[in-house]
Amino acid sequence: MSSSSPDPTTLVPENCPWEIVLGIDPGTRVLGYGALVAAPDGPRLLSAGDIRPQGDRGAARLADLQRELELLLASLQPGIVVVESAFAARNVQSALRLGEARGIVLACAGRTGAEVVEYAPAVARKTLLGNGNAGKEQVAAMVATLLGLADPPEPLDVTDALSLALAYIHRGRTPEALARRSSKSRLQP
Repeated sequence: MSSSSPDPTTLVPENCPWEIVLGIDPGTRVLGYGALVAAPDGPRLLSAGDIRPQGDRGAARLADLQRELELLLASLQPGIVVVESAFAARNVQSALRLGEARGIVLACAGRTGAEVVEYAPAVARKTLLGNGNAGKEQVAAMVATLLGLADPPEPLDVTDALSLALAYIHRGRTPEALARRSSKSRLQP
């Protein structure tokens, strides 16, 4: 994990009663992540940073990404992992690299038992800013505002990941989503 990563033994508050939502902006060079605690009074920043896998472009880099991501997931123990979904890229090689990173993220998250949700970048932007075509800097500024931060976390991969987690939380607080959750809890013993 990057040097901005906190001590993994202190990431999850003891007896945390609220769900942890982890947003991930996948990449084989830089993977951004942002974890939020979905508290009743609004989301709280738990951890944010990036993973910069070591090694060449091949299997060594992917193996390092997997190892670092597994450590992060074990440290955060998220109930929900929101991953940026695939999108059409102009560069075929970039799309393939992104697909490799997404595959690792989906497999690692799936192994933890967390619910895995995929959002297109435009969905997060539309949810937070009302504009699916908003720029990365606008997203970063809104993330900082919503989380009460003086400055947006860097790099932009981190704020992109946080925007995914925030979008999940905000979409889950709509009257329709709350009604679905309420009916699910009545059906479970």
